[in-house]
Amino acid sequence: MKTLFERDEDRPLADRLRPRSLDEVVGQDHLLAPSAPLGRMLASAKLASIILWGPPGCGKTTIARLLADHTRLAFEPLSAVFSGVADLRKVFDAARKRREQGTGTLLFVDEIHRFNRAQQDGFLPYVEDGTVVLVGATTENPSFELNGALLSRCQVLVLHRLDEPALETLLERAEAAIGHPLPLDADARAALKALADGDGRYLLNLVEALAPLPAAPVLDAGGLAAVVQKRAPAYDKDREGHYNLISALHKSLRGSDTDAALYWMARMLDGGEDPLYIARRLTRFAVEDIGLADPGAVTQALAAWDVYERLGSPEGELALAQLVVYLGTAPKSNAAYMAFKAAMRAAKDTGSLMPPKHTLNAPTRLMKDLGYSKGYRYDHDTAEGFSGQNYFPDGMERRRFYDPPERGFEREIRKRLEYWDKLRERNKGQA
Repeated sequence: MKTLFERDEDRPLADRLRPRSLDEVVGQDHLLAPSAPLGRMLASAKLASIILWGPPGCGKTTIARLLADHTRLAFEPLSAVFSGVADLRKVFDAARKRREQGTGTLLFVDEIHRFNRAQQDGFLPYVEDGTVVLVGATTENPSFELNGALLSRCQVLVLHRLDEPALETLLERAEAAIGHPLPLDADARAALKALADGDGRYLLNLVEALAPLPAAPVLDAGGLAAVVQKRAPAYDKDREGHYNLISALHKSLRGSDTDAALYWMARMLDGGEDPLYIARRLTRFAVEDIGLADPGAVTQALAAWDVYERLGSPEGELALAQLVVYLGTAPKSNAAYMAFKAAMRAAKDTGSLMPPKHTLNAPTRLMKDLGYSKGYRYDHDTAEGFSGQNYFPDGMERRRFYDPPERGFEREIRKRLEYWDKLRERNKGQA
């Protein structure tokens, strides 16, 4: 609320341009359109408790405030960073009194994931009995950060980072507010929106910093970079951004999209990810998604890991980039991975079956008398170097766990297996 002596131009630009109606909110039509979740709630005049999940600067707080205005609910804002149990009690007491007088309360909790589990449980009775309509805002994945009990009582709505058209709309509004266009050419204007990285608030802060510049000279992208500092990318190494980007890297490699994989690794490195973590995950990919289709993949992975540990950053990162190119262009196969999983399931299902006696050593006379090693055929003594004996437990049907595709080196392995299958069929009964 503006005080008597406060001029409008003294307020931050982001505050001055805060939308005054839901129609002015940009970039979130998938939630606010008449057929979208919030649009339907408002049309029915029944606002349910919700969790707004999205990146910084996408409009979570603004939407919560406007929802309260639209539904004529008292707006009670709290920040989980600065509030505790005592603050919550005051809000709930005030909401209860309002309810007795026929007025509802929208409790907006910013950074709701910062409340611990016990504090989150404290919301439950007041949400259930309608004392408050809870609108929580979080930048973190609610599945990991919020109680299941609280999530079951709230609808999670995902807000998008602002795309280029939404940022352009904000930029035009900002230029109208400051009274003149920014002295930027087309490339610099695009670079300014790229610097915002989907964050509307950050974009408006940049505009405010650039507003005092004279109309000439017009800045190009290089001139803009000299005026404003590069924004650190939004990347939390121990949170969802970390897992999203490594997942994108892994799946790009699996899809043999080398260029996309290089991009996602660059994003991770630019965000401050530990290169050794990337090396570990690339090594995992070499054995899980390439395997024997290219047995050299794991060797390349270990070599790149070793090179990075010897050189460090930034020189060692080139070894990781080279590895990404190798893995991205290698033939792919998860046959060995799937074979191992199938064998593990079979091992659990079959319990403690003994190996066939012909496979057991017989170092004592008693063991020989019991039939240990009896009937064993030494493969090297056969004409083909292959006896075809059964090595599965007695009473367990032979299984094919490893089924290599006809790709890369596994094409040759498949030929060997088929050859041995023929010999095994021919030698059946000789075991």
